[in-house]
Amino acid sequence: MTPKIGILMGGRSAEREVSLRTGEAIYQALVSSGFTTEKIDVGFDIAEQLKDKEIELAFIALHGRFGEDGTIQGLLEMLDIPFTGSGVLASALAIDKIATKKILSHEGLPTPIFSVIEKKRYQKEGQEKITGQILAKQKLPLVVKAPTQGSSIGTSFVRDTKELKPALEEAFKFDPVALVEDMVEGIEVTASVLGNEDPVALPLIEIYSASGVYDYEAKYTVGLSDHIMPPRIPDKQQEAIKEMAVKTFKALGCRDLARVDFIVDSHGESTILEVNTIPGMTETSLYPDAARAAGISFEDLTTKLVNLAMER
Repeated sequence: MTPKIGILMGGRSAEREVSLRTGEAIYQALVSSGFTTEKIDVGFDIAEQLKDKEIELAFIALHGRFGEDGTIQGLLEMLDIPFTGSGVLASALAIDKIATKKILSHEGLPTPIFSVIEKKRYQKEGQEKITGQILAKQKLPLVVKAPTQGSSIGTSFVRDTKELKPALEEAFKFDPVALVEDMVEGIEVTASVLGNEDPVALPLIEIYSASGVYDYEAKYTVGLSDHIMPPRIPDKQQEAIKEMAVKTFKALGCRDLARVDFIVDSHGESTILEVNTIPGMTETSLYPDAARAAGISFEDLTTKLVNLAMER
């Protein structure tokens, strides 16, 4: 007997529109596979909606805060409703790029050199002093990120000193701290990981952006980016990236699915950028493309994720 599935989508984060598209795609796939499925736009009444609609399994299609950060996962555990994807701790760690980088560093996995700038300290000490401290430790170009946002929201690329101030202030619109990373330039490659106790990395994808920057617009506008499979790097290097992706998945305690993003520099060195525990499932998304390259249709992928959740 199959469970009644509630697709949790929309929500309150800055990635609401992407989540609605992800949720709709998952809904259509599960319905075509014969599941009893209901779309649920997550708001303050989510607990009541889950009870009233007698949801037996939650398929989480939320991105960003209040969906990918462990909060909805904790609520579902309290309600004793099984759900797809990572649990509370792994979700909370992975959404925070700073926490993720600390785990990666502890595990000996490569990640760019970084600084953490607190908004309160920035306001107290001033832009000139903070900029000097950053540039004493790191060299341009840099990437400034809002550490709990996805879809490149709150992310700026800094190639000139004067760009650092607006980049920090953009990140502070979303988080009380900003992550400042060395910009590693090269080929961007993503590794999709699937499974529970014995996860596997799906075929890798090289990301090519027409603008040279894989930002929000490039990610979600058809025609502005290409997914190249297999990536234009040696097979041995691809296998090494897959191994690192699975190690990262396990180090954070992820389950079911995640996507690990890498940069391969001109020397062939691979560096981990970030981890997405609920990757996008839109018509331009990377994770479904990787699954298709492994011979897994979108319908089969969503069914597989339901089955993985039901195993628990």
